[in-house]
Amino acid sequence: MLAAASVAITMSAAVQTPVIIGHRGAAGHRPEHTLAGYRLAAEMGADYIEPDLVSTKDGVLIARHENEIGSTTDAAMKFPDRKRTKTVDGMSITGWFSEDFTLAEIKTLRARERLAFRSHAWDRQFEVPTFDEVIALAQQLGHELGRPIGIYPETKHPTYFRGIGLPLEERMLASLGRHGWNAADAPVFIQSFETNLREIRPKTKIKLIQLLERKVPTDGELRTIKSYADGIGPNTRLVIPAMADGTLLPPTDLVARAHAIGLLVHVWTLRSEPVFLSPSYRGDIGNEFRQFGDLGVDGIFTDFPDAGSRAFNGLRASAR
Repeated sequence: MLAAASVAITMSAAVQTPVIIGHRGAAGHRPEHTLAGYRLAAEMGADYIEPDLVSTKDGVLIARHENEIGSTTDAAMKFPDRKRTKTVDGMSITGWFSEDFTLAEIKTLRARERLAFRSHAWDRQFEVPTFDEVIALAQQLGHELGRPIGIYPETKHPTYFRGIGLPLEERMLASLGRHGWNAADAPVFIQSFETNLREIRPKTKIKLIQLLERKVPTDGELRTIKSYADGIGPNTRLVIPAMADGTLLPPTDLVARAHAIGLLVHVWTLRSEPVFLSPSYRGDIGNEFRQFGDLGVDGIFTDFPDAGSRAFNGLRASAR
């Protein structure tokens, strides 16, 4: 077992300065997937902002964590008759779904905080943005802040959307192309849990990240990923396991093995609330950021980009 005292890692020249990815924006401070949240993430020091992509009925990509939008908008209040039960990726889900709304209808909705224990002071103040609006904002923020602000889109339920005639991939690449960001040197990563990255690879030189959640990949599986992707996005517990009570165990060798074959490693998701933060960090999310930096990860997804910036303070500024 990793003793709690050993988690308080001292900053040193050996500590890496991973890129900070604003998970759904600055989701610990503003309702997720809103332009206000994305702007705040960048202003807090995020290098990338992350829009999860789903489709409207008329084929426009919007930023929502799921196609079930009742939990993150006021759709239930404004469109009570649109409630449906659907099977998405084998799961029966009841709610309000993006693919049942036109973009014009989506634009009448307002975002709300999904988690009960986070502030609801900003509920119903912000629109649901389109992917094009998120790209435009990132490019605008880059000019305002004097440093690149990238985007890190995730295709959500791509097999499901393709099955109902609303494929995500082609529209995503078309949007990036319209903004001049469908290129190898664009500040863009595309991520997915599904196998659609294999189909995306021949269509773009943008960096691709295969997301991983439940199982530490073998060397053979990493080599397969390397054949079509530029990196992996593992759940933090695939890098630093924990017991049932959240107490940390010794790190795995996943980062070293991925790096050995040239794969980037971007871990998800660091959050400061006690329900998420391991007790081994003694309430200090900075310790978690520094431990992953010490392990050499290349990027960190977080709901609290301000905490990431503080954890790496001067090291990140000097690395830019």
